[in-house]
Amino acid sequence: MKKVLLFNVLCCLSLSVFAQQKGEWRARLRATAVIPDASATISTIGGSADISNTVIPELDFTYFLFNRVSANLILGTTRHKVTATGTALGDVDLGKVWLLPPTLTFLYHQPVGKGILPYAGAGVNYTIFYGVKEGPAIADISYKNQFGFATQLGVDIDISKKWFINIDAKKIWLKTENTVTTVPEVAGGATVHADTKINPWLLSVGAGFKF
Repeated sequence: MKKVLLFNVLCCLSLSVFAQQKGEWRARLRATAVIPDASATISTIGGSADISNTVIPELDFTYFLFNRVSANLILGTTRHKVTATGTALGDVDLGKVWLLPPTLTFLYHQPVGKGILPYAGAGVNYTIFYGVKEGPAIADISYKNQFGFATQLGVDIDISKKWFINIDAKKIWLKTENTVTTVPEVAGGATVHADTKINPWLLSVGAGFKF
């Protein structure tokens, strides 16, 4: 009888905690390592692609739609060096480009202890390419903006009533279409096309605030 009573009390307490989460906002600021898992199919000259790693500040906002379910908007921008590798022209410096990849995910949160709130979910990403700087052998290069699919896994760890530490990992399945034209001194100003997969990992640690 005592065990049943204790179980019922714990359930009620648990439900009370979950009920407090509905309508809650959380904001997080993180240091994020962006690690592309790049590859490409390049017409005419063959080869693949290499895209540099980088570390950026990342901001996100979470709103609890239900007791354990939230919508999460992730904001940040990254700059990468892009190289065509193993082509008939050797390795070609394609230059640098900025990516603006706003991402919306829906997360399920499962408390596992006092102040420890892991989460997992998935969503959609739309990446905008801008600020293109061509490499020395490139006259022009274009990147097509694209939608992608994102998955997310992480944990919030309370350090006070309002503040918490956050650890987070995301995988974004992202590809783009490129048109590249070389300068006249390289392959006579040839134009090639490429389908490039960027598929980055985003590994983050930071702090957050509840409001």
